[in-house]
Amino acid sequence: MSPRRTLPEGARRGWCPSLARPMPTGDGLLARIHPPLGHLTPTQMRAVAEGARRHGNGHIDVTARGNLQIRGVSDASAPLLACALAEAGLSDSRDDGGPQRLTLTDPLAGLDPAERIDVPALARAVEAAGRAVPGLPPKTLVAIDGGGAHGLGTVEADFFLFAEEPGRIAFGLAGESGPLRCGTLPERRAAGVLGLALAAFAEIGGRRIRDLEPRQRAVVAAVAGFFPFEPTPLAPFPAPAAPGLVTLSGERAALLIQAPFGRCTADRLERVAALAGPDGVRLSAERGFALVAPASRTAALQAELAAAGFIVTPDDPRRRVAACPGAPACRSGTTPVPDHAARLAQALAPLAGVGFSAHVSGCAKGCAHPGPADLTLVGRDGAYDVVLAGPPSAEPATRLAFEAALDRIRKAAAAGRPALDSVFQDDVR
Repeated sequence: MSPRRTLPEGARRGWCPSLARPMPTGDGLLARIHPPLGHLTPTQMRAVAEGARRHGNGHIDVTARGNLQIRGVSDASAPLLACALAEAGLSDSRDDGGPQRLTLTDPLAGLDPAERIDVPALARAVEAAGRAVPGLPPKTLVAIDGGGAHGLGTVEADFFLFAEEPGRIAFGLAGESGPLRCGTLPERRAAGVLGLALAAFAEIGGRRIRDLEPRQRAVVAAVAGFFPFEPTPLAPFPAPAAPGLVTLSGERAALLIQAPFGRCTADRLERVAALAGPDGVRLSAERGFALVAPASRTAALQAELAAAGFIVTPDDPRRRVAACPGAPACRSGTTPVPDHAARLAQALAPLAGVGFSAHVSGCAKGCAHPGPADLTLVGRDGAYDVVLAGPPSAEPATRLAFEAALDRIRKAAAAGRPALDSVFQDDVR
């Protein structure tokens, strides 16, 4: 494991922004929209695009929790944006500082014929239970997986509900080293039990379940009815569907697309809205969207959205690289991260299919991908600290200007994975 370094002053992430309480960033205020269950109608998509254009700078982020963020909002335009989106049915769900959206589900939830439970119904019930709990930490997240063909994969949630069999759900809590399975319960009781666990968590007062002491975690489990607390590792959720076409029941199919590095524009969002059918759009934790359409139409949709700049196939090299907005969008950054990430992705294209992961981070916080990657470039004072097989907060092997790092990576990638693995080894202190 790579040793951690001390983060600079001010490197802690800010609060969880909302429409009523946007967060200051390098390009103005950032207002976050939390669509209920991650679903948007075409009309709502157009409202978000118009809001970004009129009240922000036209740039939109798609987050890893399936939410949208409008950038470049001002003190004067923030209330106008909130009013415009409220008219479209996209207002904040609570005003007490708690989570605006509590649940995370697969974008195909309710459409996957292999699912074992009614995921949307359970998610709505959990959201209602959460709104009844005062003092719930704002980052609290409940991951719900129906056990279908596709799922959420690895997700940093606090509570986990996984359908192990029809009508039967495994209940899990976040642990220090991964999700812990506490036991199972009937689907009909899941929302009520989860509400009790949420209330216990709020009473304890922690920020995230994984940060609790074992005895505190045991209290939450006991309140939920799992006593004694003898957890086992929770099996991983099924992997998310890759970008591309997914066959559904009947004559329908879904097209999954991703916004490169989670970045979008008002014009691109309007393009998605124009192509979406009556089922609207579902946001994904893969920083993208799912569109449902007649199977005969999805190939044409795929071509049009590829032309608009979206990732529409699994082999797109931009999928290999995580990236944050960087400078000037974020005041913690000093490098143009998305531009550098796009160039790094092209340099890594010869290694398609070997599973090499990379991350370009504007600072050591690692907002886009806090976990480890095979190669992480961490921006600092206009250059990059190079971290090997570690998170952005790990001690770097060396420090280079971007062009120097890219030149090494490009040459090594052309020679194959072993060369890329060793290209910075001589710099290790």
